[in-house]
Amino acid sequence: MAKSEGLYSAAQVRQLEQLYARFHDGSTYILMERAGAATYYEMRERWPEHNKVVVLCGKGNNGGDGFVVARLAVQAGLTVQVLLMPGAEKPEGDAERAYLRLTALGITPLPWSAENFASATAESGSIIIDALLGTGAVGAPRAEYALAVRAINQCEQPVIAVDIPSGLMADTGAVEGLAVHADLTVTFVAYKRGLFTGLASDYCGEIVLNDLKCGQGVFALIHPNAHRYRYQQGTSWLTPRRRTSHKGFFGHSLVLGGAPGFAGAARLCAEAAARTGSGLVSLLTHAQHAESIAAQRPEIMCHGVHDSISKDSYRSLMQAITAIAIGPGLSQLKWGSNLVALVEDFLAAQDHHSIPSVWDADALNLLAKNPRKNDNRILTPHPGEAARLLGSSIGQVQADRFAAIEQLQQRYGGVIVLKGSGTLVANHEQIDVINVGNPGMASGGMGDVLTGIIVGLLAQQVPLYEAARLAVAIHGEAAEAAVQWQGQRIERGLLAADLFPHIRQLVNP
Repeated sequence: MAKSEGLYSAAQVRQLEQLYARFHDGSTYILMERAGAATYYEMRERWPEHNKVVVLCGKGNNGGDGFVVARLAVQAGLTVQVLLMPGAEKPEGDAERAYLRLTALGITPLPWSAENFASATAESGSIIIDALLGTGAVGAPRAEYALAVRAINQCEQPVIAVDIPSGLMADTGAVEGLAVHADLTVTFVAYKRGLFTGLASDYCGEIVLNDLKCGQGVFALIHPNAHRYRYQQGTSWLTPRRRTSHKGFFGHSLVLGGAPGFAGAARLCAEAAARTGSGLVSLLTHAQHAESIAAQRPEIMCHGVHDSISKDSYRSLMQAITAIAIGPGLSQLKWGSNLVALVEDFLAAQDHHSIPSVWDADALNLLAKNPRKNDNRILTPHPGEAARLLGSSIGQVQADRFAAIEQLQQRYGGVIVLKGSGTLVANHEQIDVINVGNPGMASGGMGDVLTGIIVGLLAQQVPLYEAARLAVAIHGEAAEAAVQWQGQRIERGLLAADLFPHIRQLVNP
């Protein structure tokens, strides 16, 4: 089983650094030296043929790390140009010590200007070191910093970000205005949680962690406020089946959805539940296309539902199910709201409280109009649906996805899956970040497949939180496998149904 990786806020990382200093003569300068050395090492490992280094240094400790990189490059015989942002010419604290050690070698940094940057990077074979803004920066880069970020992004040379790309928020993965597009981010002490969600994947490039030899004693005192979750951590829930197994052992999933014009969403969800291993799958869908779905996928037991619903008509069916998914292709019209009422009435009964459910798509939009809390339910909103559930805007959700998912969990209970690049999964105790997948997943039906995977796992008695995060990981890994073709990555044109053969492989590790 893969080891869980802790994700920390910027403030927590600063606490870790201070704790290390307390245990080691009170100084944090050694951490700056190690950070610069780690960056220099990764640079030489990846671009050994490049012989010129252009280091842009801000006025904080991030700039100090840059001074160390520059000094090591000079000592190795590389051509080095250091450009100082306003205020960085008079560094303080650890950064001053690093600056003095650099200038003692005869290096004279130049002030940042567009002209100096253009001159320094005119030749091919240069590497740019982004040591402008560290994890403590708040808001968009301003004034000369914004110009420097723009110049870096327009340059065609490799870019290494020191600790975090300048302009990317360490706690949220948000970008306000501009941020550096790095090819490599060398981050220090611990992973910052903003490196794996929001817009981070557009800016970080490859991410490498160096803990700067802080030691386990320090980490034992500060607990991460989120974790990075991988598929390998959940495979213990996917044990081989006994030879004497039969379908009754593996649950009965019920999917409700598929209003007129949206049959595909319901069918994709139901098939995903079956591909995940649910012993039986039933589908309540609109009567006008129940027969066509049954003809396409006869393993799904389809029941046509007319515009007027008699709850008693489905009582015997619902008595047999072990997990419910509602929402794919549901619509917010009367037909869809009737199905939501059917599910809620069923789950409200005393002997049905233990049946887990997953809500997606228009079931979420209907829930937003009449919020109810339920601790045995998974909600799977994308940012737009999350905004409606919270009565906020997409911009507010994406500005701090961690805050948004905490608010959703507090308001609605249960488990929340906030979809997007770097999907978040949360219950009342913890948050996991799952950053697997690719842009090919930006196509219709992908969310329906995820909902189907979740309900399929729930039907097989996987606990609520484990089902949610394992399903997200399976979904992303299946998409990664599906874009591989003859040694290439073919992302554009990926269809939701393309994931099915890979889902089947992943649920049989």
